[in-house]
Amino acid sequence: MKRLFTTLVLAALLGFAAYKAGVWWLADQRMSEARQALGESGVLERGKIGSGVEGRLVLSGAHWQDFELTQPLVIGRAELDAGSPVALLAALADPSDLPANWSLQAEGLALALEATMFRNWVTADGTGWGEQAALFALPCAPDPRQQLGSGDLLRMGVTRLAGELIVRQTPEHVHLELNTANTGSLEINWPGARINLVTPEATLESSSQPLEVTLRDGGLMRRVAAYCAREAGIDPGQWAGRALGSFEAGLKAYGWRASEQLRALYRQWLLEGGEITATVRPGSETLGIPVRSEDESADGNQSWTVEYNGAKVPDVFLRKAEPVVVEPPREALEPVVPRENPALTSWHAEDPETSTAWIGRKVRVLLSNGNLVEGRLASVTERQLEIAREVAGGEVAYPIAVRAITEFEVWRRGQAR
Repeated sequence: MKRLFTTLVLAALLGFAAYKAGVWWLADQRMSEARQALGESGVLERGKIGSGVEGRLVLSGAHWQDFELTQPLVIGRAELDAGSPVALLAALADPSDLPANWSLQAEGLALALEATMFRNWVTADGTGWGEQAALFALPCAPDPRQQLGSGDLLRMGVTRLAGELIVRQTPEHVHLELNTANTGSLEINWPGARINLVTPEATLESSSQPLEVTLRDGGLMRRVAAYCAREAGIDPGQWAGRALGSFEAGLKAYGWRASEQLRALYRQWLLEGGEITATVRPGSETLGIPVRSEDESADGNQSWTVEYNGAKVPDVFLRKAEPVVVEPPREALEPVVPRENPALTSWHAEDPETSTAWIGRKVRVLLSNGNLVEGRLASVTERQLEIAREVAGGEVAYPIAVRAITEFEVWRRGQAR
């Protein structure tokens, strides 16, 4: 009896060790394949691999560094629950053989923000006027071409994007949640859909049913409206009107015109934020928003299914219109330079350690030798700043050692010193 018990214990230990080793090896192989598949876009580091006998795979300390971004996406902990050890081994051996029920939860997601999130080679050419206008451009300066960016978020106190991701697959639907700290959340339910890891494009064709999307801003839009209105020197209502104008111009570039209710809904979202729940069709050119002809009555039965803060919004649709190609004005060909209004803007002393938040802004620095240098802050490293100055119709960047700077000032809005 004792020998039998010992044999069973040894068999259990060997089986446990074989399971853990098998999961580790298969997970390492799949992550290597993913790293190679994504190699043209960035670098994926898998971190540490762990597992549980109940059918869980755990990755700790992983991160993704996109080649176009200056900061990596940190993934503190990602847990795949296949429901059973057999289902987990089968899914790792053949990613196309996912169980009917599984879930993925990623915690500790974090992306640190910098004033320039994209690398120089990405933004060198800028965005051409030949491209269609962006629908959701948010102007955030006196010049409407200056839009809300990561530098503005830093000045609003948003230093990083952090949160968690939850994905649940059942035979009936796919459920996804993205919850962030202080920047809102996104929730998606897609009936009949199946996630295909081997062929991601097949996921979009796995269901003909629309998605139910819920977007919550977490109070972010009120902060954005107040900040951008202050930066532009206008009140929030006027700022929302500018942003709405950009939205309408973008629609016209695509050959559409928004209904009154759609414009009112977008304006309300810009000023107050809140919760929007809508149905979205991935394969539709308008994502499921009905398009009416010019002669169709406004009280027709074609309306987008959308709710704002729990109340249904009627008569949300698009109308067909002739695409409008906007020719760039002469001033659009010049570099974007904020208009200076001494009544609203002045020099403000800032800590040189926060200089990354002011890239692209007009600055001046006083050096230890008494020289004063003024220009546009082009780039920042640990050891030096580069200040660009106009010379003979062009622009020259002057490197300045941080240790030589005694005063650092920014030309911006705010109370006078």
